[in-house]
Amino acid sequence: MSSKRLAKIRNMGFVAHIDAGKTTVTERVLFYTGKIHRMGEVHDGQATMDWMPQEQERGITITSAVSTCSWNNHEIHIIDTPGHVDFTIEVERSLRVLDGAVMILCAVGGVQAQTETVWQQCQRYHIPTVAFINKLDRMGADFDSVIRQINERLEVKPLPIQLPYYDGDALKGVIDLIGRRALVWDEDTLGATYTVLPVPEDMEPALHAARDFMLETLADFDDELMESYLAGQDPEEKRIKEALRRATLDTGVVPVLCGSALKNKGIQPLIDGIIDFLPSPHEVKPIIAHDKKTGEEVPVEITADGPLVGYVFKVYMDEGRRMVYLRLYSGVLNVGDEVFNTTREGKEKIARLFEMHSHNKQRIDKAIAGDIVAAVGLKDSITGDTLVSSSEERALVLEPLMILKPVISVAIEPKSSEASSKLEQSMQKIMEEDPTIKVSEDPDTGQVILAGMGELHLEIAVDRFKTAFGVDINVGKPQVLYCSTVEQSAQAEKVFEKKIGEVEHSGHVVLSVKQNKRGGGNTFALNGNVPPDIAAHVRVGLEEACLADPVYGYEVLDIGVVVDKVPIGDKTTPQGLKIAAQMALQDAMIKAGLVKLEPVMELDALSPEEYIGDVVGDLSSRRASIEGVVIKGKYHQVHAYVPLSKTFGYSTALRSLTRGRGSFSMRFHGFDKV
Repeated sequence: MSSKRLAKIRNMGFVAHIDAGKTTVTERVLFYTGKIHRMGEVHDGQATMDWMPQEQERGITITSAVSTCSWNNHEIHIIDTPGHVDFTIEVERSLRVLDGAVMILCAVGGVQAQTETVWQQCQRYHIPTVAFINKLDRMGADFDSVIRQINERLEVKPLPIQLPYYDGDALKGVIDLIGRRALVWDEDTLGATYTVLPVPEDMEPALHAARDFMLETLADFDDELMESYLAGQDPEEKRIKEALRRATLDTGVVPVLCGSALKNKGIQPLIDGIIDFLPSPHEVKPIIAHDKKTGEEVPVEITADGPLVGYVFKVYMDEGRRMVYLRLYSGVLNVGDEVFNTTREGKEKIARLFEMHSHNKQRIDKAIAGDIVAAVGLKDSITGDTLVSSSEERALVLEPLMILKPVISVAIEPKSSEASSKLEQSMQKIMEEDPTIKVSEDPDTGQVILAGMGELHLEIAVDRFKTAFGVDINVGKPQVLYCSTVEQSAQAEKVFEKKIGEVEHSGHVVLSVKQNKRGGGNTFALNGNVPPDIAAHVRVGLEEACLADPVYGYEVLDIGVVVDKVPIGDKTTPQGLKIAAQMALQDAMIKAGLVKLEPVMELDALSPEEYIGDVVGDLSSRRASIEGVVIKGKYHQVHAYVPLSKTFGYSTALRSLTRGRGSFSMRFHGFDKV
């Protein structure tokens, strides 16, 4: 590579629970690397990466924003992700295209509900991670407690390479365990400079204990380091960093750094840590694609010399223009190139390419393997699609994103006939932007139903309809989206014979249904030697039967269907088989007994000790299953599972019960029996 060397690139993202300080950390990183010349604050609505009006009004991150900065001759591509549970899709699609992540934790809140969610997402994509314990300047901050929580709740080995350094109650800086030195930041320069000092005498015992633990842990990953450690020798800094990098890339440990982003302390060592411990694109395991024709797995080496392979991870409407965000895994993409979308099997053309800095665009002529860029001109490509060169013979497809089901909905209606036509045009656009939003028409009432992941998610979507797409709408009250499943096992047989138009259709299907494990999804199996074309029509009928059960009209989840027989006669038709399969499954569902399922949320409520009894009592009245209460200093944290229908207005209720001092966080847990 001439313009860029893969070894000098880092594709990484900041992930965390809401309010842990991701955007504040990102702002400092951009400031100290010289990308921006003034730091904006989230609470003032001035943060660079929070560019949407909805983000600035609420002081939270809603959409993942991309930027690029330079540090020590390295190029860092950063994605700042949301922390709110309603916008989990933004984290999911970001982690899908990143090589490494920095998980930010609040020194007071520790490991919270959404922290566990983003950690599981990192694990699913095998992403090496560095942890940064933020907000150590706050009252109640407890570094050691957060380390214990990482170990216990995330089931990973945290390895502190820094300790917080206090002067009384004031956070002065950090103790660097690798270099055995104290780093103290200069407040007059807004943390742009720091002083290196000897470790204070009162911190020496803590330094030695933590450094011994660090070296003992790393010795398991490096034989040479182990030999020198057992011989009583002090390993060189370079040797320690090499061993730590290897352990991090193997996801054996999570290096832990610390500081306070708001007070401008600890950021420069974190940027060094991103370069030292997170992988470059060519250090990541080859991405596995599938050949669409043969189904075989094909490893995609991340190199500019290979065939073009790109992945669409986000679509955004930018001032009426369709902007598509891409991660390039292999090859080179030039402006004007014709590409082939293997997922949709259609040709597209790259009209323009941009390097993004939050919402600001800088035009570029080409993108190279390892880059994250935005493109204009792709009319049909959506999130999860794979792009290859139009001249490429192999139709490679990368794994799509895991999309969660919407759990809450509202009815919306246009205020005028003019707004009605605009609404129809906007519905498809907003679903392309956010795959967890579903907009559909209720066949019984004719109402337009907007479904999403939570109250805030729907509120933002409605706001986007009004501001971004200019649609004036009325909005109903939020409604929970219920589902259904079967309680028992049952068998059914259906013969369908009917003349439709001029054609006589016939089909005969025998099947059985049972309950799958909760969260296991629907499975369909066909016994015997059913020809593939016949099996395809039967499967379509089964899938359509699951869209609405015959008793409640809800979508059916977590059932296992086995098709025992598909007798083929002279009059058998594909349409007849599809309808027979649909009728047989619906009949089997009624025999097996249908039950309602409701979305259940995992909730963590934080309350001062004196109000904890009232908080637990209120949760019990909401049909919550209380899993436990953890003491966190003067606060108690309640961990519970609550039906989504009982969480409406909980924020107001908790503030009232705790005199405004309580807080809570939620994430979608799954569906369970009502």
